[in-house]
Amino acid sequence: MITQVVIVFIVLLFIVLSLYFEWTGPSFTFLIGVSVLAISGILTPKEIMAGFANEQIAVILLLLLIGDVIRKSSAIEKFFDWVFRSCHSYKSFVFRMTLVVSTMSAFFNNTPLVAIMMPYVDSWSRRNNVSSSKLLIPLSYAAILGGCATLIGTSTNLIVNGLLSEQTILPGLAPLEMFDFSLVGVPMIVVGIIYLVFFSRRLLPDKKDAMADFNHSNRDYLLQAVVNEGSPLVGKRLEDDRLQNLRGLYMVEIVRGDKHLSAISPQTQIMTDDQLTFAGDTETIASLITQSDSGLTFPGAEGLLARKYTQVIEIVISHNSTLIGKTVLEANFRMKFDAAVIAVHRNGERITGQITYEKLKAGDALLLYAGQNFVRLSRNTQDFFLITQVIENRKISSFKSVIMFVGLIASILLSVFRIVPLFTSLLFLLVGMNIMGICSPKDIYKSLDLNLAMIISLALALGVAMTKTGVATMIAQSIITLFMPLGVLGLLFGIYLVTSLMANLITNKAAVALVFPIVLTISKNLHIPPEPLVLLVAFASAANFMTPIGYQTNLMVYGPGGYSFKDFTKIGFPLTFLYLIVTVIVLYFTYF
Repeated sequence: MITQVVIVFIVLLFIVLSLYFEWTGPSFTFLIGVSVLAISGILTPKEIMAGFANEQIAVILLLLLIGDVIRKSSAIEKFFDWVFRSCHSYKSFVFRMTLVVSTMSAFFNNTPLVAIMMPYVDSWSRRNNVSSSKLLIPLSYAAILGGCATLIGTSTNLIVNGLLSEQTILPGLAPLEMFDFSLVGVPMIVVGIIYLVFFSRRLLPDKKDAMADFNHSNRDYLLQAVVNEGSPLVGKRLEDDRLQNLRGLYMVEIVRGDKHLSAISPQTQIMTDDQLTFAGDTETIASLITQSDSGLTFPGAEGLLARKYTQVIEIVISHNSTLIGKTVLEANFRMKFDAAVIAVHRNGERITGQITYEKLKAGDALLLYAGQNFVRLSRNTQDFFLITQVIENRKISSFKSVIMFVGLIASILLSVFRIVPLFTSLLFLLVGMNIMGICSPKDIYKSLDLNLAMIISLALALGVAMTKTGVATMIAQSIITLFMPLGVLGLLFGIYLVTSLMANLITNKAAVALVFPIVLTISKNLHIPPEPLVLLVAFASAANFMTPIGYQTNLMVYGPGGYSFKDFTKIGFPLTFLYLIVTVIVLYFTYF
């Protein structure tokens, strides 16, 4: 048994150090650690595989799938554009985002909120030339802060309440009420929002998605558009903060009648029928094209814009292409491939004049706005190579959009009131969305994040190993015993620290299960009120900010944000300390 304890401690140390110093990727780190536990006989194959059948992991994957479908439908963009319409700076966006998300997560499951909000945050960051790594951790933290404020805000609070109703150590102890958590939760929402608004940009890294860097290589494309009559851009100056649609794009030229304006000042006003030439990367241009309220027309793509299904695709002209020497107009992409050329990139060469009349060369990279027949029509062509699909956009009717959002809200409410399990209702919703044509079966396997499932499943297996060998109980009891001589206030600090440590290293559910019986025993032996100790365990286990593995929303933003383990520690440690101080002080003066 002693040998097994030593092995678990070594594995735990390896996992923490590997994640912190990024020796290997997160999923492979856990795979190595769990493999050692399996070889040493501490974990059985059944215990390792049990995590992959965990309902909560399946729920997270379903929520991510549904969130991806909503993102591709563009319906969520319209709602969030309305909410965040006036946010043009980093601080204003972080403030409104954290306020909205924390308020909503107090009453709805925070995992779907993060899953749905992530694509919009990424889109806003690209439009406003802000790295998404500056925003995704604040998004996760806002969901955690709000979830801690009510009984139903997070599954951890519900688990604590369930344990409370089933415990036998203190007979007759009443369950917690809905807003018992608000005494600490609401002040911490305020403190957390202030902290994130003023310190997150300084503490968070400025990173780009590695795959995006690999695929796009920072290529600047030239895009031409015509300003429609009644466009919101008409009369605006380029320096105007309200030109949110043009963020991240560089204005190369304006053609106004017979005039070519190439020396463009920030005071230049945009007028009806102006032909604008932009320079920008693939993601920024794709985002502009798919916005329905830009007030711009893109020559050659007019008919495609009304299609129910469209995609922005990046291609490169091959060296033996029959398109070489032809103009974009003569190439006739519309007829041959159900696509329109919307932007051109020619490395090291300035393109002037209208893109339509530009002669194509080998190695030219083109952005295509394509319909659903593009894949079939281009399957056997030797004229170009597909680099990547930049963005996919599905236009669905208002009725289907309402059904989609009402279905998601209904799924969450049915789960909150324990009428139907969240997994069952989400599975039913996903099937219904396929039947109604909102998404297709191929979207499921394309959007399935198996890497995330592996990380969470193996983390659960690690928690099982710590419980079986007694390592978790050993750590918990040692730290709590250390703080007992410091009195009630010191004891509260000790309970919070041990619970938070356990939750950040393993899982919050495992931490609750381990520490809960200990705090009830302490309450019974020392004759102190159990309620503040129980609430303390709930807050410390749910408010996980220091590691990506501490809470599922942290794991959800871990990869997309390009974060390292220590990024969470850097910004999460001060917030954890603030939460510790507020929680202990409020509970101490309320109950003692």
